[in-house]
Amino acid sequence: MGLLDGRFAIVTGAASPRGLGKGTARLFAEHGATVAILDLDAEAARAAAADLGPQNLGLACDVIDKGACEAAVAALLDRWDRIDVLVNNAGITQPLKIMDIAPENYEAVLDVNLRGTLYMSQAVIPGMRARGFGSIVNLSSVSAQRGGGIFGGPHYSAAKAGILGLTKAMARELAPDNVRVNAICPGFIATDITAGKLTPQMNKAILDGIPMGRAGEASDVAGCALFLASDLSAYCTGTEVDVNGGSLIH
Repeated sequence: MGLLDGRFAIVTGAASPRGLGKGTARLFAEHGATVAILDLDAEAARAAAADLGPQNLGLACDVIDKGACEAAVAALLDRWDRIDVLVNNAGITQPLKIMDIAPENYEAVLDVNLRGTLYMSQAVIPGMRARGFGSIVNLSSVSAQRGGGIFGGPHYSAAKAGILGLTKAMARELAPDNVRVNAICPGFIATDITAGKLTPQMNKAILDGIPMGRAGEASDVAGCALFLASDLSAYCTGTEVDVNGGSLIH
């Protein structure tokens, strides 16, 4: 008996093999969900979905294109008739210092992380409201809470902090319709984004700041997403859940 039996879920930015999105999509499928993986690369999205089982779908979608988000959701509703869960995982980061953030850097990071989260949510909300049921899980970051200091620049911290505000405001507005909205704040997770980009010294400094003494895995974040997507968290909305091995303990 899976926690998501009979549920239909979208995970954005989930084609990367070692990424948080793929790990989350895999765990959802293992718990009985039918999953749609949305990614910029249609072929990669289809391959990632097929990897999880034949009933799952992969679609191309640029989350900063409102029309593309609406079209993807319409295609899924046509096929499934409902969407129960949305995980807004699509995101990018750039390790820039404050004075090095050019307009195009700001736009890219804020757009994919924050505007993409808004547009995808807007696409699924009408259907969730109509059925009086749904769970939206947004990916923020410990960088939003502690002011960077791991990998992303200040514009990344700003975008991920924006997601926390958006999550709480959406949760407040959608709660009467039984649509829950929560955020996950991962700490340092070993994924393709960080692979090979940290010197041994940087790696040691990061691990020294984590009481549990290890980097997180995609599965650590996936387990939390599963909890927030499922009925186990039926009375949780507007929360931010830390998945960081104790990094924020003062």
